[in-house]
Amino acid sequence: MIFDPSRRRFLVTGASAAGALLVGWRVQAQGELPYLGARFAAQQLTDFVSIEADGRVVIGARGCEVGQGVKTELPMLIAEELDADWNRVHVEQLSYNYIETDSGSGDRYGDQGAGGDTGPAAWTLLRQAGAIARWLLVQAAAQKWGLDAATLRTEAGFVIAADGRKLAYGALAASAATLDAPANPPTLKDPSQFRIIGKPMRTVDAREVVLGRTEYGIDSYLGNALVAVIARCPYPDGTLESLDDAQARQVPGVRRVIALPGPKPDAPFDGMLAAGIAVLADDTWAALHGRGKLKITWKPSDKGESSAALEAAANALLDGDTAGIVVRNNGDFAKARKTPRTTAISARYRLPFLAHATLEPPNATIEVTPDKVVLIAGLHDPAGASQLLHAITGVPREAIDIRLPRAGGDMGRRLHNDYVAEAALLAQDAGRPLKLIWTRDDDLQHDFYRPFGVHELTATIDRKKKLTGWSHRIAAVPRNWRDSRLAGRPVFAGSLDEDAFPAGLISNLSLAFYTVACDLPRGDGRGGGQAAQAFATQCFLDEIALATHQDPVRLRMDMLGAPRLLRPGFDTGRLAGVLRIAAGKIDWQHKPVNGHGLGIACHASHGAYAAHAFEVSVQGNDLIVHRAVCAIDAGRTLNPLNREALATMATLDALSATLHQAITLKNGRVEQSNFDDYPLMRMRQAPQTVEVHTVDGGTESVDFATAIASSAAPALANAVFAATTVRVRKLPLVPELLRLL
Repeated sequence: MIFDPSRRRFLVTGASAAGALLVGWRVQAQGELPYLGARFAAQQLTDFVSIEADGRVVIGARGCEVGQGVKTELPMLIAEELDADWNRVHVEQLSYNYIETDSGSGDRYGDQGAGGDTGPAAWTLLRQAGAIARWLLVQAAAQKWGLDAATLRTEAGFVIAADGRKLAYGALAASAATLDAPANPPTLKDPSQFRIIGKPMRTVDAREVVLGRTEYGIDSYLGNALVAVIARCPYPDGTLESLDDAQARQVPGVRRVIALPGPKPDAPFDGMLAAGIAVLADDTWAALHGRGKLKITWKPSDKGESSAALEAAANALLDGDTAGIVVRNNGDFAKARKTPRTTAISARYRLPFLAHATLEPPNATIEVTPDKVVLIAGLHDPAGASQLLHAITGVPREAIDIRLPRAGGDMGRRLHNDYVAEAALLAQDAGRPLKLIWTRDDDLQHDFYRPFGVHELTATIDRKKKLTGWSHRIAAVPRNWRDSRLAGRPVFAGSLDEDAFPAGLISNLSLAFYTVACDLPRGDGRGGGQAAQAFATQCFLDEIALATHQDPVRLRMDMLGAPRLLRPGFDTGRLAGVLRIAAGKIDWQHKPVNGHGLGIACHASHGAYAAHAFEVSVQGNDLIVHRAVCAIDAGRTLNPLNREALATMATLDALSATLHQAITLKNGRVEQSNFDDYPLMRMRQAPQTVEVHTVDGGTESVDFATAIASSAAPALANAVFAATTVRVRKLPLVPELLRLL
C-alpha cells in the first residue's frame, strides 16, 4: 500500500501502567471495505502490540478464529516486522468494537470478518503495525546511546548497535512510548529477510484446545443468566397456528415462554430465520425439558416442497424449450454441434442441498441494557452482528461490546447472525443476561443450505479428438435468494461462475442458468456454488477422456495449453503445475491393479490453484480411500503447518460431504435431524493421511479453501469410476454407487 497523507493515518502509542509500549496503526481508508461492503466510512487498526517491561510481547489477534488458524498467522505478520522473538510472544484474541473518532467511524481493529482463509488479506497493514513498533524501539535506543538510528538493527527482541551492544525491547518500552510517530510508514522487510513468516509455527492455543481448556462460545457465562432454547417452525415461512405451554411452565426452573416472530415472507434473512417459541430457564436441562412439553401446531406455507419435486422441476427445465438466463456465450456452440464429423457427448449430474453440520452448534451469550450490549459468541461477521444488535436494541454501536471466543468449526454457518438476533430479542424481553443454546437437531433443520441443482453438460469433439464446443446448463435454486449481501447481483451469482474452467479455453462455450423455486434458506458451504460446478465439470472431463480414448491428465493439460495469465486470478501455468504435481505424487502413469483405481481433478478460484488425486477400491459395501494427494498453489505460505492442516481439513470435509451427506425435503420440511441420518465420514472411512504438497507462489497469501473443496469431490468420483467402471452422477456418492453396482 502506498502511503497517502490524505487518508489521515496516525499512530497511536502509549505506556501502560507496567511500563509497556502500546502500539496501534489506525487507518482511515476510502471506498468499500473488503468482505463487509460499503458500510463504514473508515477502516481502523489499533492496539495490536504491547511490550511489557520484562520483554514479553503481547500481540492482539484481530481475526475471528473458527479453526482456520488466523489467531496464529495474523500475529506472525506483526511479529515478523517487529523482529520479535516468537518464543516470547503471547497472543490475545481481540474483541470487536465499533468506534467514533475525529478521523471517522468504523471497526476499531479493521475487518475482523472470517470467511475461508481471508484473514491474511491484512498482509500489509498488520506488517506496518509491527514495523512502526520496531521503528520506535530503534529510535529509543538511538537516543539512549547517542547513535544514528540508521546504524542500528534489530533481532529477536533486541536492538543491536554496530559495536555489538544490545538493548532488550523491554528495557526500551517505556521511553519508546513517549516518542512521536514517524511521518511515513517504515519500509517493510524484503521476503528474503523473513525469520517468522514462512516458518512452521504451532497453533498458539493448541495446548489449551487439546487439553480441553479453551473457552468456546458455548462455554461462556454471564452472572444471573438464563438459558434459552427455541422450538422453531420446521416449515420455511411457516407460522404459529396454536400453542399450549401450560405443561412447559410447570417444569421446575422454567421462567418464561416467549413467542418469536419469523421473517416476513420474501424479506431478506437479515435477522430471524424462522418463527419460534423460546423457553427460558435456570439451566439447560430445564429449558430443554420445558421445550419438550410444549404443544405446538405449526402452519406450513402452501408449497409443501419435496426433493423429488425439485429434481423433477429441474429436469423439466433442462428438457424443455424454455430459454434459461444466458450467463456466457462465446462463439457459436449450436453451430459447432452441427458441424459434420463432430461427436456430441452429454451427461447430467445432480447435487443435493448440504448443511454446514457445525461441530459447535450456534449459540450466544448476551446482556442487553438500555445503554450497553455485551455479546459473547463465536462469529464470522462481528461487524454485521454489531449492526444487527444496534438495529434491534437501539444501543449505539460504540456501546456494543462483542467478545470473540474460538468457534468450534462451522464451514461458514456463522456468516449469518440469525442466532444473534434471537438472543438479543430474548434478552431484551427477559431483562436479564441470557445464554441461547442450539441443539444438533436445531442446527441441521434450520440452516442456510448449499443449494441443490442439476447440471447438464454437453461437449462437441472433432475427429482429431479436440474439444470444439462446451455447454453447461444448470437448473438450480438460486444462491442469492433473500440474501441482502447479494442484492443486485444476477440470479446465477453464487451458483454458476462464468469465468470458471474451462471458460476461455474453448472457442465455442455456452453457459446458462435455469431457476428452480424453493423456500429453503441457502448459503455457502465449503466451496459454495463453485464446488458444485467443478464437480460436474471435472467428472465430465473424465467422461470425455474415456469416450475419446484419451488420458484424463493429458486432456486437461492440452486444454490449459501454454502457461499464460488468461484473466486475473487464473494462470493456466499455475493450474497445470498443481495438476502435474498431483499426478506425479499419485504415480499416475502406473495404474494400480487388484481392483484399485486412480482419479484426479483440479480447480482454480480466487487466485488459488488446487488439484487432488485419489487411489480407492470398493470392498463389499465399503469404499476404501488408500491414498489422498493434494497439491496447492495459493501465494505465499505464512505458516506451513497451518496450510497443511487447512488443506487436510478441507479435503476431508469435502470427502465427507461427497460420500454420505444430503439434505432432503418432504412435505415442505427438512427430513434430516442428526448425524444418524446426516452422517459424517468415520475415521475408518478416511484416508490415513492427506499428502499435501505446496507451491509457494511468492505473492500475498490467498484463500484456497474453495479451490480445495472444488477439486476433491470430483477426483474421488473419478477414482471410484476407475476402480468400478461405475459412473456416479448423483450425490451422495456411496448410496448411489451401491445402487448402481
